[in-house]
Amino acid sequence: MVMGLRCMFMELALFLTIMATSVAAQPKPGCQTHCGNITIPYPFGTGSPECYIDNSFFIRCNTTFDPPKAFLATTDTEVLHISVDGYLRIQFPVGYDCYNSSGGSRYFNAGFTLEKFFISHTRNMFTAIGCDTYAYVESFVGRTYSTGCVSFCYDMADVVNGSCFGIGCCQTAIPKGVRDYRLSFDSYWSHSKVLSFNPCSYGFAVEDGVYNFSLSHFLDPNFSKKKFPIILDWTIGNQSCREAKMDPQNYACRENSACIVPENGSGYLCKCVHGFQGNPYLSHGCQDINECETLKPCSRICHNLVGSYNCSCPDGFEGDGRKTGTGCSPKAKPQFPILAVTLGICISLLFSLLCSSWVYLGVRQRKLSKLKQHNFQQNGGILLREQLSEREEYGETAKIFTVEELKKATNNYHESRILGRGGQGTVYKGILPDGRSVAIKKSIIGDQSQVQQFINEVIVLSQINHRNVVKLLGCCLETQVPLLVYEYVRNGNLFHRLHNTDHSSVISWRTRLKIATEAAEALSYLHSAAFPPTIHRDVKLTNILLDENYNAKVSDFGASRMVPSNKEQITTLVQGTLGYLDPEYFHTSQLTEKSDVYSFGVVPAELLTGLKAISFERPEHERNLSLYFASVMQEGHLLDIIDRRVADDRNIEQLMEVATLARRCVRVKGEDRPSMKEVASELEGLRAMGKIRPEKGDLYEVEFEELLYDPYNNGTECDCSTSMSIGPR
Repeated sequence: MVMGLRCMFMELALFLTIMATSVAAQPKPGCQTHCGNITIPYPFGTGSPECYIDNSFFIRCNTTFDPPKAFLATTDTEVLHISVDGYLRIQFPVGYDCYNSSGGSRYFNAGFTLEKFFISHTRNMFTAIGCDTYAYVESFVGRTYSTGCVSFCYDMADVVNGSCFGIGCCQTAIPKGVRDYRLSFDSYWSHSKVLSFNPCSYGFAVEDGVYNFSLSHFLDPNFSKKKFPIILDWTIGNQSCREAKMDPQNYACRENSACIVPENGSGYLCKCVHGFQGNPYLSHGCQDINECETLKPCSRICHNLVGSYNCSCPDGFEGDGRKTGTGCSPKAKPQFPILAVTLGICISLLFSLLCSSWVYLGVRQRKLSKLKQHNFQQNGGILLREQLSEREEYGETAKIFTVEELKKATNNYHESRILGRGGQGTVYKGILPDGRSVAIKKSIIGDQSQVQQFINEVIVLSQINHRNVVKLLGCCLETQVPLLVYEYVRNGNLFHRLHNTDHSSVISWRTRLKIATEAAEALSYLHSAAFPPTIHRDVKLTNILLDENYNAKVSDFGASRMVPSNKEQITTLVQGTLGYLDPEYFHTSQLTEKSDVYSFGVVPAELLTGLKAISFERPEHERNLSLYFASVMQEGHLLDIIDRRVADDRNIEQLMEVATLARRCVRVKGEDRPSMKEVASELEGLRAMGKIRPEKGDLYEVEFEELLYDPYNNGTECDCSTSMSIGPR
């Protein structure tokens, strides 16, 4: 019976979706409805200017094709589909770079520029195919960016159909807010080593989920002629919803519709309110849904209302009348209320005793409520609630917990629940009512002028969703000191696992390389893919947590900073942990993404040698771990200090490659260090292939003398923070 009801409602929902789509795809009255097989809904249109909202939404219908084809404005970009939900689908060719035995033979840099529309960052993927392929996409209009991926393989047997993770095929996301697309290629061996089965590199942006990689594409002579669909986001104008509503004459949202903030780009979108369907950009385009006819939600009597409906029961029946509720059932005959009378007598007898208790508890509860409300407002709770309310429609956001919820989760902050203590506060383990384990951190706000920045950081960090970054789940602002709630990471931190002699198990080199790679990918995401970009500022082993499968998760953002989009660096008071600090950071007090690269470079040094960076952290010491590591490498004695528990004849070459990469990360000048994206790519390449090509030249001899200068003995004030793990001790 239950399964039958589910199937019925699923069919009704599908019917409503199809009907709503057909109703929404409405052109302006009197205007052309189709171009070939493409429906043209307003605000788009073709023909006279009255049929579209402005020139950016003009659709050129080319009738020389059979059937006719639609193109975007005056361009040659073919349109495949238009949706009033704020996106359209276009078609664009593949870029390629082909070689023969004599060298390069054919080359095509695919690309386009859009005046109004944005390339969707959530529905597209940049894809590259080839066994000796470096593919890049760049932007020169609006928000500039550069991204790409690397694909290598040496034999056809290495390639797996349907797999696009760097062996024969690779994919990466396109950043948010970009309007153009330029493709370029590079090849290390000019395909000479794979020419027999892969003469070409290919690159293209494609709608996520549409392209399925196949080995047969390597030798397909027609693959360079293919075109793939790309999703573009569109909005109305450049005004916000508030600004647009102040100009009623040009406001695009019509009756029974609401203005919504777009996910990508400036401007706004319109959407029919609940209970209505149709095209919100047309007068009377949003029509009332007759739920009584379409859903048939009532068991007996249904009344259709404007934007809603109401169920009722006939005389002699009771219930809410809904099929999914209590329905309608015959009323029971009245009986003498014996139970009610007995209960009333008992309540009367107890009332005099309870009355005084209620008064006392009421006064006490009011005082506690006022205190919690005061703390909530003082800690920015109202501002945070407004921010979260604005972001509800975009998906999961941070949750505001009550103080009672977190007290219950931590057994009233019992000492047995303490996971760690540090400069940022104390961390407790908590168990939520749904069974999830969380880490609850007591944070400190010493200056109420920083409430706005604290709220902004909570919003930004809660939106960071990466498998190798500890997730911020929410916060509690009803206490004098705010509480932050993170996901719980079971296996403690990397420093504890690596250096604690109580552990009988030894982390293998394969696992250490995996941990380093995942930590690098997390930092690369924070620097390049997160918006706004975030600099961690305190990268070290104790801030790299491990789950039950030894997957790395970067934690402790107490010292982190978000990077404004119009600044390349931030001048700030020196912070971090000695032994990991960037020497350039000490001299200039300028924080950049390369400061994280330097700190990360100390991590592989510890993983390779088993030495503790904190053993070299005293400011008056003549050298630190990075200097010691560099000098040993220059003298050719690296093998003498490598941890013998992980070194063997099979992985010596790979250990040397990681050591070389770590050495590049801790170069004195930040401009000589690689980016975290490059570091993550090289480490992933080492994991996938066992070996990458050696770096051409190095700066050992040039930098060795520079490193001999003590970067810590220069009078710079150091606000050195301690840290904690969000996991078991």
